[in-house]
Amino acid sequence: MAAGGTGERRGLAPSLPLAAERRRFPRPRAAWRGGMAGERAAGLVRELHRAGGGNLPPFRAEGLRQALEEMRALYERNQADVSEAKSGRTDLIFLIRFRHCCLLRNQRCVLAYLYDRLLRIRALRWEYGSVLPNTIHFHMSAEEVEWFNRYKKSLATYMRSVGGEEGLDLTQDIKPPKSLYIEVRCLRDYGEFEIDDGTTVLLKKNSQHFLPRWKCEHLIRQGVLEHILS
Repeated sequence: MAAGGTGERRGLAPSLPLAAERRRFPRPRAAWRGGMAGERAAGLVRELHRAGGGNLPPFRAEGLRQALEEMRALYERNQADVSEAKSGRTDLIFLIRFRHCCLLRNQRCVLAYLYDRLLRIRALRWEYGSVLPNTIHFHMSAEEVEWFNRYKKSLATYMRSVGGEEGLDLTQDIKPPKSLYIEVRCLRDYGEFEIDDGTTVLLKKNSQHFLPRWKCEHLIRQGVLEHILS
């Protein structure tokens, strides 16, 4: 699955497909022999909805596995009952249709869960830069980490292709700046930091500096610096 082009800006609404699935598929009322039909897949969607659009909860590999296992069981039961229905058991037709609806419902919930997470991960690239905090990285599956790495490489390739020889960093100045330089405070030891004119600044904890906004925006997002608001 891919989530849009590499040149897209932030401001997406990752909750849109999620909200659509919640409206289309409310909590199921009908049960089948394996328990409440579709409850596992719907639970994945509800968890994302509770987390809010800007947060990435831990990837629920076990919940996803259970939802897929339920789909496999529903499919196998339908295959067996379809053979009997063809032999004259017309009373099974309603149950077959019900299971088929459950399969489609689970499929849409699982796809909404996976796609919504990719939208959130894509938005995190614009917010934090190419290196995500460990707390967020820990919540991603191996496949999501691979997708994120491929996305940030595609984005970097695109940004190098526009804006002349040096390229254009589209992640800078997402909000129009009021000034080109800002006052910042260093929240932890970072080391030497070079700005455009070749000057090297030593970023030590609790030190304050007056730096170009575009050079320190990523450090602010990563929690290395904080903007001192007068």
